[in-house]
Amino acid sequence: MGGSLRVAVLGAPGVGKTAIIRQFLFGDYPERHRPTDGPRLYRPAVLLDGAVYDLSIRDGDVAGPGSSPGGPEDTDAFVLVYDICSPDSFDYVKALRQRIAETRPAGAPEAPILVVGNKRDRQRLRFGPRRALAALVRRGWRCGYLECSAKYNWHVLRLFRELLRCALVRARPAHPALRLQGALHPARCSLM
Repeated sequence: MGGSLRVAVLGAPGVGKTAIIRQFLFGDYPERHRPTDGPRLYRPAVLLDGAVYDLSIRDGDVAGPGSSPGGPEDTDAFVLVYDICSPDSFDYVKALRQRIAETRPAGAPEAPILVVGNKRDRQRLRFGPRRALAALVRRGWRCGYLECSAKYNWHVLRLFRELLRCALVRARPAHPALRLQGALHPARCSLM
């Protein structure tokens, strides 16, 4: 028993979106950065908790934070990637998250959003404290938060595992007690 999930990986140019996806799918990391020329679509099958899921992973923005990032009705989960050394890339993610919230149709279920700080291998150059950013994203934006390093494959698998679990929890009908708990935190995706 499995299913299919549509995931959009979005963020500013050069933050490592493609590197994260390639590390997850192929276990490789491109040493030289080459800008992605337009959105790409990857269609892997993954095994999670004994079930096979067909993923559709869209890499990249079509037009940027000023326009629709891909309809929330066409996406089951979002990964918003920023570079921990670039405050501008964090502002870009902030604008994307806002646009996703604004373009969601009334009454439509919220797709989980996971904000990912990439380039953790460059920790000493980060622009802000991790705890403060994580608190802002989790409490203020009500999104999941995780940091990773595509270069060293640190937390890349965890990123996709947690994202899939959050998307699957939202997709399946819950026991009434869980629905009540979900009503208290409707947009929360907790990461441990």
